Amino acid sequence: MSTNIIDTVCVGVDVAKDSFQVNNQQQTCLLRNNSRGHQKLIQQLKGLAAPVLVVCEATGGYEHGLVTALHEASIAVAVVEPARVRHFARACNLRSKSDRIDAQLLAQFGRQTKPRPQAPPDKSTLALRELGRHRVQLKEILQTALQQSRHLTLPVLRRDQALLVRRLRGHLRKVEQQMDQLVHQDQIIARKAEALQQVAGVGPTTAMSLLAEMPELGTLNRAQAAALAGVAPYVRQSGQWQGKRYIGGGRPLARKALYMAALVASRYHDSFKLFYQRLLQRQKPPKVALVAVMRKLIILLNSKIKYLHSPLAT
Repeated sequence: MSTNIIDTVCVGVDVAKDSFQVNNQQQTCLLRNNSRGHQKLIQQLKGLAAPVLVVCEATGGYEHGLVTALHEASIAVAVVEPARVRHFARACNLRSKSDRIDAQLLAQFGRQTKPRPQAPPDKSTLALRELGRHRVQLKEILQTALQQSRHLTLPVLRRDQALLVRRLRGHLRKVEQQMDQLVHQDQIIARKAEALQQVAGVGPTTAMSLLAEMPELGTLNRAQAAALAGVAPYVRQSGQWQGKRYIGGGRPLARKALYMAALVASRYHDSFKLFYQRLLQRQKPPKVALVAVMRKLIILLNSKIKYLHSPLAT
């Protein structure tokens, strides 16, 4: 969905749990964060003559319903990192904060920085993402339950905790079976998952996590793939001073899945193992070396998916 940002109307939307504030060409309104409120905004935007780009922040899930509704209505939407918007606000010397101010700030951020609209994911990818994130939550709850069980002494509490652990493990197995079934039912996702698993260190769970959290894989260049996974190093240098480079941003769940894959690849994948050992011999800290493996790995996986779409692959 390519639009000329110069001729595009940037609409800022500050999303909360129950409502969202809209800034449309300096006109503001407050709508409910439900299907009815989403349709009211869509009707408002459809009435504009110029192309529209809706800019909102990632809020941990509150924006999903609105983003899905906008995609279904063929309205471009960019979901940006809150940290980027906060830095932009500081650069504008804007210290006040409210829902109305944030919506105005997001509209201004869209006009100045020209964020890339998100491609609408297909239903299978959305379902895989929801299942994958639920799986992560279940594993965290299970880990907490196991840790708590070690400190219980009363028999009744130990029995109840053991029952809870069994139920969580059963629920976790069902979610993983649903994910596996979904992948096998969708030929496109199945082909991508198979291609990713050709790389040592990438198993079914890692492949599904990356495809769910980074559906753009195969459409990115090397730098974009590394940045989206949050493993691109950022330079810190001024004059003669050379600071340490740090990674940041990106999609944390994709980076977490990539970390485990890189850990295995650094031990069992011939070229990655050699690359990792060479970095250690150059006195690089193990974590720095592993991040470098993660970066090379996501670039390789991106090229694997890209190859599937090339004429040579058919």
